[in-house]
Amino acid sequence: MPEHLRPRWIRGRPRGIVAGACALLAAATLAACGAEVENPPVLNFYTPADGSEAYAAAAAACTEAAGGRYIIAQQTLPKSADDQRLQLARRLVAGDSEVDIMGIDVVWTAEFAEAGWIAPWPADLAQVVEDGTLRAAYDTGTYEDRLYAAPLNTNTQLLWYREDLVPEPPETWDQMIDMAVRLAEQDLPHYIEVQGAQYEGLTVWFNTLLASAGGEIVTKDGEVGIAEGDAADVATGIMKRLATSPAADPSLPVSKENDARLAFEAGLAAFQVNYPFVQASINTPPPDGSGGGTFIDEAGRPTSVDTGRRVGDVFAWTAYPSVVPGEPARVTIGGLNLAVSTTSPNPDLAFEASVCLRNRENQLTNALTAGVPPTLVEIYDDPQFREEYPAWEEIRNSLQQASVRPETPAYQSISIILASLLNPPAEIDPDTIVEQLAEGVRSAVNSVGLVP
Repeated sequence: MPEHLRPRWIRGRPRGIVAGACALLAAATLAACGAEVENPPVLNFYTPADGSEAYAAAAAACTEAAGGRYIIAQQTLPKSADDQRLQLARRLVAGDSEVDIMGIDVVWTAEFAEAGWIAPWPADLAQVVEDGTLRAAYDTGTYEDRLYAAPLNTNTQLLWYREDLVPEPPETWDQMIDMAVRLAEQDLPHYIEVQGAQYEGLTVWFNTLLASAGGEIVTKDGEVGIAEGDAADVATGIMKRLATSPAADPSLPVSKENDARLAFEAGLAAFQVNYPFVQASINTPPPDGSGGGTFIDEAGRPTSVDTGRRVGDVFAWTAYPSVVPGEPARVTIGGLNLAVSTTSPNPDLAFEASVCLRNRENQLTNALTAGVPPTLVEIYDDPQFREEYPAWEEIRNSLQQASVRPETPAYQSISIILASLLNPPAEIDPDTIVEQLAEGVRSAVNSVGLVP
């Protein structure tokens, strides 16, 4: 994690100190285990590279809590989600017995469960996981009404805006586009930064708009629902309207999360829809002293002159814009869940360890050090969490009414098809796009084969 995104209590400390502390704890734990149990089983815990320090610390803490009955060895996967999925899939197909616990993306649950790669949680432990967990986060770990992956952390998007340019934030997408157009007419920063590149972020944008309009890509019964009602027309209409208006950044067709953040910090945008990591970035000066974004003049325009006022000084946030006036948006939920491999020789211990890995202490540490919100509702009342996440209330509210991406084994194919058809957003044809999307989803749902 870049230094400027690291939480306040850990910023400035050399990485070696943090990693070394985890290593010392693990070493001490191993020694204790060795004294109590001869050759305790090792549970390999595979996690993404981002946040690996926090996952390693949780593994060490839960190893110590196990009292020598087992050892949890954290293993780091590649940074890319696609590469993570590919590595895990190949190992699971090969029956690798050294894969015990996996941190899997929320969109992999159905695919991994249908393929028989992950085991359903025992009913009693599933109840433990469900109690106190955000409902939408819990739903991301279920398939055919059974829990296959326990929510570890989550994520959602908010609307971040310039309060000097926008004294009263918009409540809907239409209002936001109207505001941005008026700012453009005054030659003021006006872009609305979104994720419009041909990748998962574009699918997330569409799914959020679709769900907020009352639609769904695939129904609970596995049927294609994208063409039912007018929700898809509304969603694609908003995308088209933004992309063809002065509010659109010229880089919209290739923009991802970090591109949106950088454009906003450069003073070019009035709005951005993005994840909470943007708040830490704009408020934490990196070593080169450029934190807080670009200098701005009295009118709010970016300038190279040191005016003593930066974009970060007028940075504000609010709920994600609604699609239907008066109704909250249903933002697509993200995150990482814990699943137990069917190839593990110690599944009972792996489930027990997973309960520990996602407990309150470890989720709070994960949130404070890795920058991802927790899935346990009670943590949102924790003073330490609230200090680190000033937008905690909006994050919690968004997660409590979030939407989930299609719970289908075909999701990877669906996402690729949707992102391809919706990019570039400016070229969406309102007369044909919904049927094209429906046909693409239908083809993906009816396809055969799960292994990449």
